[in-house]
Amino acid sequence: MASSSSYAPFSAIFNGSRPNPPAAFLVPSLKFSTVVSNFANLSNGFSLKSPINPGFLFKSRHFNVQARAAAEKTVHDFTVKDIDGNDVSLNKFKGKVMLIVNVASRCGLTSSNYSELSHLYEKYKNQGFEILAFPCNQFGGQEPGSNPEIKQFACTRFKAEFPIFDKVDVNGPSTAPIYQFLKSNAGGFLGDLVKWNFEKFLIDKKGKVVERYPPTTSPFQIEKDIKKLLAA
Repeated sequence: MASSSSYAPFSAIFNGSRPNPPAAFLVPSLKFSTVVSNFANLSNGFSLKSPINPGFLFKSRHFNVQARAAAEKTVHDFTVKDIDGNDVSLNKFKGKVMLIVNVASRCGLTSSNYSELSHLYEKYKNQGFEILAFPCNQFGGQEPGSNPEIKQFACTRFKAEFPIFDKVDVNGPSTAPIYQFLKSNAGGFLGDLVKWNFEKFLIDKKGKVVERYPPTTSPFQIEKDIKKLLAA
């Protein structure tokens, strides 16, 4: 049994003829003249509505341009605050390989991670390697201290010489912009969520996120990847 509704034939749209419209359309059709005249507008980034059904929106490649622009953003485009409250443009690290880590002082992973991070930093800092540590108190309340307390803990107990930044949120509505960027450019097994303290993002010399490691991946396990990027 024939359906009471039908599609406007594809050939009719692009051959210049348009059949008389049936009583009901499942998908609205366009006159050939409208399609041709509007192709130029689409190529210039306009969004067009169907002349038959104003609610039927034709999206242009303008949105693709915006998506590409977002994809071209890098870590170097961000400014963050250091542990002392000073603004730091991450553009200063352009041309360097970075490992970005959310740290905590009272976690079961604290001792091993701080020790291995300090070792890697000392070994590769003169070859263009940087570690950026962002304290975070969102996981078990394991970074409750003030910025001065966090700085004293890291620098005194673990002799950390790499940059430590202002305490931030890495999940939720108050997520720091740098972590919004990191997560959107490196999906993980938990999608958009940072799972726990000491999750790690490896950044290449151009500021692109190239790898994401779960908290249980030790810094020493990442060393081979760091060496590859330094040699690139």
